[in-house]
Amino acid sequence: MDLLNKDVISVRYKGELGVPRNVLVVYKKNFEEVHDRSLENIRITLDKLVGLDEINVGYTARETVGRSDFIDPDLVIVLGGDGTLTSIAHSVDEHTPIMGVNSHPRSLDENGSYGFYMGSDPSNFSSDIELVLNDEAIINILPRLQAEIITTSGNRIKCDPALNDLLVANTHQYQPSKYRIQRGSIDATQYSSGILFSTFQGQGAWFRHIANIEGMKFPFDEISNHYLCVARDLPRLDRLDDGTYWDWTSDSTIITSDMHRGFVVSDGWDETHFTRGASITVSINGPPLRLLTFRENISDRTKQWIEYQKTEN
Repeated sequence: MDLLNKDVISVRYKGELGVPRNVLVVYKKNFEEVHDRSLENIRITLDKLVGLDEINVGYTARETVGRSDFIDPDLVIVLGGDGTLTSIAHSVDEHTPIMGVNSHPRSLDENGSYGFYMGSDPSNFSSDIELVLNDEAIINILPRLQAEIITTSGNRIKCDPALNDLLVANTHQYQPSKYRIQRGSIDATQYSSGILFSTFQGQGAWFRHIANIEGMKFPFDEISNHYLCVARDLPRLDRLDDGTYWDWTSDSTIITSDMHRGFVVSDGWDETHFTRGASITVSINGPPLRLLTFRENISDRTKQWIEYQKTEN
């Protein structure tokens, strides 16, 4: 194994990925011509590789994909934007690399997708897939949030791991979320609009629109094992600096529900419901995601939020 570059959240290895043989392409299908063109472009490239007997490729639309589709592939290619990738990532385990291809880049159209997690695009796909097959892609090891619900009858339910953020709240958003929160030395009862949790790399998706943390930077050696959390719409007098309002922590958070019906929502997609008396434990111990990029690490895109340790001369 030839280590080319390493930091806490992103690792670049040569000879670490292995050569994939079974490839699954999951694409966004909304009948917009730009996405159809992108799919056709990458299909042409992949068909050539299939003809050379280098890989086997299967295709499925995001709207019809199921968990069983992810059993055999040793590479998942997601064609779409960040929303497509975060929804598909819930079904991808910690061993299978995932490659994002931005089907509608904002760099070409102001109405396109920013593509934070999308390491490739149709114009670069041909050369990027060759890097994957030559085992020269950048492998970003990204932490994910994990929530586990323990029901009043003692059943344990693991929610989908969250790459960006995870919400624990009342299913009726017009009613307050009532709960007990415990984390480290914190033990409090709160009435809010729910608690929002975020990974370091996912804070730009929603968290920074909720919590006023502009100008804050986070220690470089904590970004893979800490997470953010904030109590949404907490009464102003209760917004203290003791970690009950918002926190940057590695400790697990335990929420005991005092809501008739609540839910856990991972990355704005799948809902897992619970009732009064259930406890929900949230941690940064979800299975990490192996995300491929090609011209920069994911952490390069978040360096404005990182506090790097100064080295002595």
